[in-house]
Amino acid sequence: MASTEGEKAENPATGDSGPGTSLKDILPIPHDTSPVTEPGKKEIAQTLQDDPSLSHALATDDHDEKGIAQLGHEKEVRDLGWNEKKQNIAAPLVGGISNEELWLLVRRFNKQMYHVKAYPYAVPGNLDLNIADDEEFSPDKLRANIERLYMTVIVGVLGVIKHIARLRSWRETKRTAWFCGVYFVAWAFDLIVPLLSATLIALIAYPPSREFLFPPAPLALVDAKSGGVQKPKSGVLGSHDSATGAPENHKGEAVEQEASNFVSSIASVALSSATGKHPQGDPDSSGEGAQEVAPDPTAMAVGAADAKDAAEGQKASSKHDKTKVPVETAMWTKMRPIMHGIADFTDTWERFANALSPTPPFPRDTYRLRLAAVVMPLFGISLFVTSYMFMKGVTFGIGFGFFGDPVISRGLNWLNRTIPNWQKLLELRNTLLKGVPTNAQLTITLLRVGEANKAPLPPPPRIDQPPPEKPAQVTDKDLRATGAEPPLNATDAELDAAMEHDPTVAHETDGADINAAKTSKHGKHGSKILGLFKGTTKGAVKTAIGTDSVRAKIGSHHAKDRLGVVPRPGSDLTSGPVEFKARFNGKKGHAYISTAATIPAVAFSTDSTIEKIGTQEREDLHPLWTIAVADIAELKKIGGYGWKAKLVVGWSMEREVADGLEIKTVTGESYKITACPLRDELFNRLVAMGGQKWEAW
Repeated sequence: MASTEGEKAENPATGDSGPGTSLKDILPIPHDTSPVTEPGKKEIAQTLQDDPSLSHALATDDHDEKGIAQLGHEKEVRDLGWNEKKQNIAAPLVGGISNEELWLLVRRFNKQMYHVKAYPYAVPGNLDLNIADDEEFSPDKLRANIERLYMTVIVGVLGVIKHIARLRSWRETKRTAWFCGVYFVAWAFDLIVPLLSATLIALIAYPPSREFLFPPAPLALVDAKSGGVQKPKSGVLGSHDSATGAPENHKGEAVEQEASNFVSSIASVALSSATGKHPQGDPDSSGEGAQEVAPDPTAMAVGAADAKDAAEGQKASSKHDKTKVPVETAMWTKMRPIMHGIADFTDTWERFANALSPTPPFPRDTYRLRLAAVVMPLFGISLFVTSYMFMKGVTFGIGFGFFGDPVISRGLNWLNRTIPNWQKLLELRNTLLKGVPTNAQLTITLLRVGEANKAPLPPPPRIDQPPPEKPAQVTDKDLRATGAEPPLNATDAELDAAMEHDPTVAHETDGADINAAKTSKHGKHGSKILGLFKGTTKGAVKTAIGTDSVRAKIGSHHAKDRLGVVPRPGSDLTSGPVEFKARFNGKKGHAYISTAATIPAVAFSTDSTIEKIGTQEREDLHPLWTIAVADIAELKKIGGYGWKAKLVVGWSMEREVADGLEIKTVTGESYKITACPLRDELFNRLVAMGGQKWEAW
């Protein structure tokens, strides 16, 4: 089929060519019915070139628009600047997408992907890396999904709200007048539904109409109530797509930091509620006594709820409260379906966004045409269906849904017997959004583009300095109006004043009660106690790290896994794209990837010469183990320490903890790489370079 074999497929309807652009791909019908007709059928591929999915086919296709990573070369692996500063990395790495956009996707992919397993069956929508139905639950993964929800859905909805506020404000008079006039003309002639559906078709099928009807403006610069100009909540317009306008070093960092603080703030409010924090009821203090000495319980966060009960004269709830365990059990049990629901909703939102604004190498117009074709019948029907007919149909549907259970249940039972798993064929990712990627699926496709050309994409550069607190550059692309009106109907002086840095704005709230509730007051002595705790903990951590070396020599496997997890200050952590500093069973060495053979392999060696002369084109290395990439069945990111210990080490020593990676093969063997500073980058190379279709767990 044209969508899976990788050859050019010219489509006269869309103008797209390549995998996933045939006439059949325009139709909202499943790409493959084998998940229902042959649920046990396995399709195993050895290499990327076998094109087991649309993602693999697009990665190995010969693209018209090429970046540096897609140009031919004669090296075994081409280093495109893995340890260079971002200004020294050639651009674009992949044709059709800027390096900043690419690194944004990779950063978020690194936070989202923890654990993948090879999936040998047909994949929905012909794209792999879907979320498993029985994915594992962890609080960190729940946090990552809520952050995704914020970055995609909440920020997107906020943008819609601000566009509505701009229209309703009449500040951009001519634009609002046109919207108003057209709306009421359509209302007078009973053409509201045709008008809305025609507008929707235009927004889907003709992208320039989006910026014409809804001219862009930085999100933080628009007041959601008045529709006019406001001072960004961060006090400066340092970014265009964030709600606060905070400064950033890389594109998208401000939104990512907002998402992190969004989750932390929810947890902080919940913890403050659990501990009974009521600052308005605190007595006035002269800075003496227990009021001054005691740290804020919300900052300590250990046993705080029981401490609250004890302070009120109640006995510890964990011993006598018979509701504690059942309620906790119910809450934790329901967390996995809640997390899965958040992930599914966010995935669907991302698919719609990527259908409306596709990123190469995915087709440019095929998905938009499919969406517009689905809406067009609504436009045609709305020209003939009256409001009376519409209401009669709606009320009939409500009545049938309420009273028609005997018919509905028998029909569903017949379907389940005749076509098992028929629901899977009707999922949006199999029909309307067939072939449209989530951001994770888009990212792995881009990573596969680099691997297919033996030019692994460099990881997002790291910058230790804080972003400059100065206004970001605003061009006509970022802020403009329709016609001759000034943007947001504001003068240049008003815009400049709003964008300038003002450090007091970020601390403004809606009242003294909010100020009191959100502020943590430790007092001088309380701060000293926390500092003492930190110093004591740091000493204990150093002792424990030293003890691990002794235990490892004795033979403790757990101690061996912890060796080198906390790098010494000033350690050279640079590595990649072929050799990755790591440990195996506590031994220093390098995990390295060989692509000289037809089927690439990953191996581990303790040879110290790798540091100077690498591993390429060498036959004198004697690796401890070697795994063909095609034989990898599972990849799982693991922590160097448990999550509690990792928090303690990071807090007390203020140093990064190097994590590890567990590799499992099709034969059941398991290899655990530890103390790997570029663990995420090694994971990304291994997950992108083989012919496996992955499933996220």
